[in-house]
Amino acid sequence: MTEGAAAHMRRAIVLARDQLGLTGENPAVGCVLVSAEGMVVGEGATARGGRPHAEEVALDQARGAASGATAYVTLEPCGARSSGAAACADRLAGAGVARVHVACRDPSPYAAGRGLARLAAAGLLGEVGLLADEAAVLYVDYRPPDPASR
Repeated sequence: MTEGAAAHMRRAIVLARDQLGLTGENPAVGCVLVSAEGMVVGEGATARGGRPHAEEVALDQARGAASGATAYVTLEPCGARSSGAAACADRLAGAGVARVHVACRDPSPYAAGRGLARLAAAGLLGEVGLLADEAAVLYVDYRPPDPASR
């Protein structure tokens, strides 16, 4: 882990922490997008009520600058959406992001390895577990939804 990678993930953790308790049944997630030159080109956190997701906010902010960037995400990007919208793993790939580093795995049925598998299939998966101990405090009270109850 480089000093820069740790700093970017810590920024994502701060973004997520600021949303704790405000995201409905969705977890508070932070995402930072960093260009190949080391500049932050987008950042975001899960919005109030749980939508949009952190990755969507960061990608919207970055626009075309996301191409070739590295994403630092506090929780595994979703591999499916309850709404049927494009999953965050697919959005990151579609935006041309070059690498995705993830702090914590997501036990949600909409992620649970599906997001990581999609990132790996697209050749984007970087380090999983980057600052996991620091990010884990964000998810102590997180209880993934049961899709059968919808």
